[in-house]
Amino acid sequence: MSKQSSSQLSSLASSVLRDPNSSQIQKKLAGSVLAQTNTDKITSSELETKASKALNSEHYSDITKSLAGSVLSQSSKNR
Repeated sequence: MSKQSSSQLSSLASSVLRDPNSSQIQKKLAGSVLAQTNTDKITSSELETKASKALNSEHYSDITKSLAGSVLSQSSKNR
């Protein structure tokens, strides 16, 4: 069984998608978080790379890093 997004993080992701000031990376990560809510979907390798870069950069906000962490926690362990 794969991990699923928490309701708190899903709510944050929904807010990010509705916010016109959210960055493109925030919206991509938020979309992935919502896609993985109550499903067995896993993160694509492309999005894993973007999420990893966001987590390792000091230029991204805490919101971006929270979304990135969730996305990475739902990635394939076989990659």
